[in-house]
Amino acid sequence: MTTKPRVSVLTPIYNTNPVYLREMIESVLTQTFTDFEFLILNDSPENTEIEKIVKSYKDKRIKYLKNNKNIGISNSRNKLLQMANGEYLAIFDHDDISEPTRLEKQVAYLDANPNVGVVSSWVEKFGDKNFIYKTPKSDILIKMFLTENNYVMHTAAMIRKSVLVDNDIKYEPEYFPAEDYRLWERLMNKTSFHNIQEVLVKYRLDKTMTSVQKKQEMAIMHDKVSYEIRNMFPAYHIEYMKHFDNHTHWRVRLFGIIPLLKLKNNKIYLFEFIPIAKLRWK
Repeated sequence: MTTKPRVSVLTPIYNTNPVYLREMIESVLTQTFTDFEFLILNDSPENTEIEKIVKSYKDKRIKYLKNNKNIGISNSRNKLLQMANGEYLAIFDHDDISEPTRLEKQVAYLDANPNVGVVSSWVEKFGDKNFIYKTPKSDILIKMFLTENNYVMHTAAMIRKSVLVDNDIKYEPEYFPAEDYRLWERLMNKTSFHNIQEVLVKYRLDKTMTSVQKKQEMAIMHDKVSYEIRNMFPAYHIEYMKHFDNHTHWRVRLFGIIPLLKLKNNKIYLFEFIPIAKLRWK
């Protein structure tokens, strides 16, 4: 009898840069935690080059499949969810790099914390820019911050499969390209979140990324999810506003509610995040 793996690493690929693809695959195959299956789904079936690259790896943990035709990232992710045999689902994008201990540390955390359904981490963004993206640690803080932005890095996330299955939750194509943010929205009242406070994934910044090419669509859908979360969880948003009021010199709100202008660190921001002026004191 074949035993099921503890973890399913889920990676859809689409016309992936061959160099990036190899780096991604090798970062998974060299993990210190080894009890996993590696599901790679090709959503660009006409691309024979990336197929040859995947098939060149003879590791039995790799399970390569391809769609008969392009079905999009959300549907591909759902297909991977259905195929996964693991207790835990490690989400991983096709051009990123996992640190060697990523799976080991996330499995250990979920094993020790059965109330947590999603564990992610900090990421090191590299490429066009280089910096460490630090995200809040505890469940309450994460949910407060989710009312404004996506503070759970999807490519670094590991999800308890039972949380998705028991609540019939999956990716929703109509929320593309913010389907990951929508997934967290739906899980907010179903489970707890945690971000490990160290870099476990290197997140590639590249002009070919979906978030760059679909910048306008991303902004619109991001705002839609953010507004939905605020409406569903107003208490979290109130606490978020209090948190930032304690670290802000002053804030102007439209109608007393909507953040309009904010002064922080000698910079004036429009709508919380758009820098419009910098003050110089003489």
